[in-house]
Amino acid sequence: MITRLSELFLRTLREDPADAEVPSHKLLVRAGYVRRAAPGIYTWLPLGLRTVRNIENVVREEMDAIGGQEMLFPALLPREPYEASDRWTEYGDNLFRLKDRKGADMLLGPTHEEMFTQAVKDMYSSYKDFPVTLYQIQTKYRDEERPRAGVLRGREFTMKDSYSFDMTDEGLDESYARHRKAYQRIFDRLGIDYTICQATSGAMGGSASEEFLAISEVGEDTFVRATDGDYAANVEAVVTQVPEERSIEDQPEAQVHSTPESPTIDTLVEWANEAGMEVDGRKVEASDTLKCMVIKTAQPVADAEDEEREWELAAVLIPGDRALDEKRLEASLEPVEFELASDEDFERNGFLVKGYVGPKALNTNGVKVYADPRVVKGSAWITGADAPNQHVTNLVAGRDFEVDEYIEAAEIKEGDPAPEGQGTLTLERGIELGHIFQLGRKYTEAFNVQILDENGKRAVPTMGSYGIGVTRLLAVLAEQRHDDKGLRWPVEVAPFKVHVAVANKDAAAMEAGKKLVDELDDAGLEVLFDDRPKVSPGVKFKDAELLGMPFAAILGRAFKDGKIELRIRGGETFEVPADQAVDKLLELVREGK
Repeated sequence: MITRLSELFLRTLREDPADAEVPSHKLLVRAGYVRRAAPGIYTWLPLGLRTVRNIENVVREEMDAIGGQEMLFPALLPREPYEASDRWTEYGDNLFRLKDRKGADMLLGPTHEEMFTQAVKDMYSSYKDFPVTLYQIQTKYRDEERPRAGVLRGREFTMKDSYSFDMTDEGLDESYARHRKAYQRIFDRLGIDYTICQATSGAMGGSASEEFLAISEVGEDTFVRATDGDYAANVEAVVTQVPEERSIEDQPEAQVHSTPESPTIDTLVEWANEAGMEVDGRKVEASDTLKCMVIKTAQPVADAEDEEREWELAAVLIPGDRALDEKRLEASLEPVEFELASDEDFERNGFLVKGYVGPKALNTNGVKVYADPRVVKGSAWITGADAPNQHVTNLVAGRDFEVDEYIEAAEIKEGDPAPEGQGTLTLERGIELGHIFQLGRKYTEAFNVQILDENGKRAVPTMGSYGIGVTRLLAVLAEQRHDDKGLRWPVEVAPFKVHVAVANKDAAAMEAGKKLVDELDDAGLEVLFDDRPKVSPGVKFKDAELLGMPFAAILGRAFKDGKIELRIRGGETFEVPADQAVDKLLELVREGK
């Protein structure tokens, strides 16, 4: 296939768009791959759409290779299936909700577990039909509060979502493993630098869960890796190493102290050390203090502004050297939602003294107390005494206050111990490429999927769910494979394999260029032909680098000597005799260099 630049629907830009924050967003707009339609919503222009289709083909080939069967559900869906799974409510404001002309509630699909489950229920009834893996590549919709970074985090995006159905848990393990390997093949074929992390299941539900994260400084996800092992996890999934419990016997009594002008952890530590206090024979550190973070929680509702919504006070206890990580807290409480307590909440509850909240008043007033796993029974703390300018020392967990539930909510720090003696943790940034879940029977039970097993008894099949952000993959490739001149597509997904540019006003060069692209086309290569007659060689070269095709053939100054210049994008440049150019380009494409 030959596409002529003189006819291509394209306009390249020399300046970055004003709203673009990350390289992929800047370059995809400048190179004419996408165009913004609204916040978080993008039009795919011809070059962008060709690239997306090529990525889809890689995904499709690997899904078909593990026995996946492709189908396609509508994006416009009825409310009832999502009501049955509780996700009509659990998705909250992220769900696009609408009504049809008859007043029936509808939504734009964020993901399709419910629809696939219903389809299997409607069509299968015997264990002989299982296992089965179904998938689709389809547009999804999520009403992101702050869409950003172009197509990396949009409100409309293309996703491959697949679902395995097995009659046994062992079968689910096998389906999960097949998908895991297929994902590795997909990302390896695309040449993405990625890691596989343990993750939380969130609103999806289920047990085992792993994320595939592309390594990137602009990534929104923070993950950890062990210095001495293969452990990697999303920060939401990191489990705190729990210290041993201590005896509460013979520990000093709690004492209340006057601590004027000490409402912060830093000022509290300064006061303790000036007062000559020690912990285990050393000076007091921030980790010896206890923060009592007051929050309020509520069950999710379809309308987040519902005035009937009931919020309840709660508190999270974390060591004073740690900040509250709201993403970790959200993952721990899900689907329950939370907000930090407001000034009005403090005013309405007189036992809450801002800057001096302690766990004793929380217990006394029936406030649910969540705590970091480090707040083990017998651990002693310096914390608020529930009165202005007062703190209490030697407040012992299990003796002076009680914890209702332990959760992961404190930040993870560089150098924290890794599990199973694998050294310490390093913090890195990544972009989510895909997520795989062992859902179990959450959805098949919600939809009462009853299948006759080999003994003639009714059984409920178990599910896996596996997603890949297809359009996000394009942005990730742009992030990881660009330079200061433009995009650098891998051969597998480039919209065209070869970019041919005639940078010579000689009519013979143009004729030779036409002959070259015809021969490349006959050889089965997709060619972008820069045949623009009134564009300078400098502009043609800049556009070729910006657009990012893997290989370029330039008919320029060397053509008078019968040679064509070949350029490997981001690599070497060399000249070959004109009659050898096609064979050399075919060789380069086959090698994928």
